[in-house]
Amino acid sequence: MRVPIQELYQQAYGNYGIGAFNVFNAEQVHGVFRGASKVKSPIIIQLTPVARDYMNPAMLEGILNAAQNIYPDVSYTVHLDHGNYNHCMRAIESGNYNSIMIDASHEVYEENIRITREVSDMAHRKGIAVEAELGILSGIEDDISIDEKHARYTNPQQAQEFVRRSGCDSLAIAVGTSHGAYKFSGGQGLQLAIIKEIQSLLPHFPLVLHGASAVPLEEVRRINLAGGELKEDAKGADASELLEAISYGICKVNIATDMRLIWTRIHREFFRNSPELFDMVVPGKLYMSALEDFVAQKCTFLKSANQN
Repeated sequence: MRVPIQELYQQAYGNYGIGAFNVFNAEQVHGVFRGASKVKSPIIIQLTPVARDYMNPAMLEGILNAAQNIYPDVSYTVHLDHGNYNHCMRAIESGNYNSIMIDASHEVYEENIRITREVSDMAHRKGIAVEAELGILSGIEDDISIDEKHARYTNPQQAQEFVRRSGCDSLAIAVGTSHGAYKFSGGQGLQLAIIKEIQSLLPHFPLVLHGASAVPLEEVRRINLAGGELKEDAKGADASELLEAISYGICKVNIATDMRLIWTRIHREFFRNSPELFDMVVPGKLYMSALEDFVAQKCTFLKSANQN
């Protein structure tokens, strides 16, 4: 059942995190919905502009409409991840999104506010929630590439003003995470003091953590044993820090890299172990099953199990 994202945030705030899973195809949609159904957890389905270009928006939206009928017990919402102004306008016009993210974090502060305000005004007329971003995450995800030296943390006082002036409904904050597999290879962790200060200035306001995949070392090792060349210092968000961040108002926890690592491991091992086979259905089934288990475990970890 599709529900407004504001409803999910209201229930989750300070109690648990909601997994926001980036999907690109039917196998991922099946795996995510199966995992959520298994543990009775609400979920956020995220579509990036790259995913929309890859599959065609009509195809992706059709898959999600089918999933609603196949998995009627799952409470979910559909979110546009990392959209620019044009992406957001097209998503608003489509009527197929409950929430959109306008990412103008690379702009100067006042321009970020102006763009976010304009998008918020347009989206709210259609009952669509808006996520904005303040501060810049480093790393690579889809077509996002920002050099580490340009990464900056979110300023708590600016965050308070930004929310008031921009009209956004949730805020993605830069507090140490990054996109891609090498999130914390430099040894730093989540900046929990910043999250806590932002919460004190924006009580009960939903905060979002991008780049929150765990990047398990075992997945990296298995990929490399099957022919991959990922660096062994790949590292994701620390479990205990993530749970503490949720207690400070992080409601939405974005997960993409872990899903890609599982896809890579399944397919590399399959073709290494069965080089004579060429049927995509076989590794596809393995991937859906592995993703189902992963999503069920992640939702349980985030404490959203049995909250559906």
